[in-house]
Amino acid sequence: MTRSVLLLRAVNVGGRGKVPMARLREVLAPELGDVSTYIASGNVICATPSDPDAACARVRAIIAEEFDVDTPVIHRTHSELAAAASTHPFPEASEKMLHAMFLEGDAGDGAVETLTERLVPGERIVLMGRELWIDYGEGGVQNTRLTKAVLDRALGVAGTARNLRTVRTLVELTA
Repeated sequence: MTRSVLLLRAVNVGGRGKVPMARLREVLAPELGDVSTYIASGNVICATPSDPDAACARVRAIIAEEFDVDTPVIHRTHSELAAAASTHPFPEASEKMLHAMFLEGDAGDGAVETLTERLVPGERIVLMGRELWIDYGEGGVQNTRLTKAVLDRALGVAGTARNLRTVRTLVELTA
């Protein structure tokens, strides 16, 4: 059996977008079978669904119904995660400051050019397939001008980011 991860965007254990992971596992088990989560930021590990797009749509609907939270759900297989983690463009970057933004689909034309104009000194980006790699440099996420709204508008598709440390852990958990 191959394993995958369903990545939820902007979910939290408290406040706005509240989706408690224990309850999430309970409500997804009938749909996905053996389900686990990793940290409280919306990483659902499950058997690879036969129809990933349908599974993502169904999980999104379940989350909206159960938690009143509408969040994109993005699927990646173990092999896709492993490839992303091993071929990222910034091998010298800090695991904490390097993020992969996993996209729902292909980025729009001109996305990288538009985002490049918004970079602060020390930041770098590279689009590799359906992953936008962002090296936030020493300034970190708190100093970026690549906000969710800016990224969504430029990319033309929803995405959710995980730092390299989390991506590597997800590779292990889906193995």
